[in-house]
Amino acid sequence: MIKALVIDDEKYAREELIDLLEESGSIEVIGECSNAIEALKKINTLKPDVIFLDIQMPQITGIEMLSMLDPETMPKVVFVTAYDEYALKAFEDNAFDYLLKPVETCRLTKTIKRLVRECQPADYSPLISDMLELIPCSGHNRILLLRPDDIETAFSDLSGVHVVSRDTQATTQLTLKTLEEKTPLIRCHRQYLIHPTAIREIRLLENGLAEITTLGNHQVPVSRRYLKELKDRFGLS
Repeated sequence: MIKALVIDDEKYAREELIDLLEESGSIEVIGECSNAIEALKKINTLKPDVIFLDIQMPQITGIEMLSMLDPETMPKVVFVTAYDEYALKAFEDNAFDYLLKPVETCRLTKTIKRLVRECQPADYSPLISDMLELIPCSGHNRILLLRPDDIETAFSDLSGVHVVSRDTQATTQLTLKTLEEKTPLIRCHRQYLIHPTAIREIRLLENGLAEITTLGNHQVPVSRRYLKELKDRFGLS
């Protein structure tokens, strides 16, 4: 997975871009920053492969921030901005790519494909086309094999991807994207999947958010982006 850091002073622009990046299945967003000062610290500590960088930010612009980084260890830079007049300057500063807001999915896909070609070695292992019958998980010096229908939810954090049944939580090497495609689990948040038959209650919150309570009494967040899809699935208005 390509490790990315998203830097933008607009909260909703950051969240939307993070959703799109993580849906790709090729990008792991390891952090986000709202200004250049915070970004400089995280770049040095997290060492991302690529940064998605807004140009116009208060106090220090994205281009000014790049001048403060060591050129020898600088990650690849994808500028993300609403101001196309900066395009030429961006490429003069050796940006890997340049995206205009609002970011179009098809244009971002092209950028990600280029990043994959340059950042990751080719994987010639055969693709698995069938649905998964068992999910391999590790923990406590053993390998667990869990049935997908026993999984209530799956989520990702900085330590990996975790699956949760009524009475077990375990870590798997599979990505959320793979679990979404190869099991009955569906997306309810950029970091969470849920098994539809494990939902006991959907509690609607403020600002278009929601929270699921599973049959095993686990709490799972639902983002604005996926709440409508979830309602449509169950025929809710």
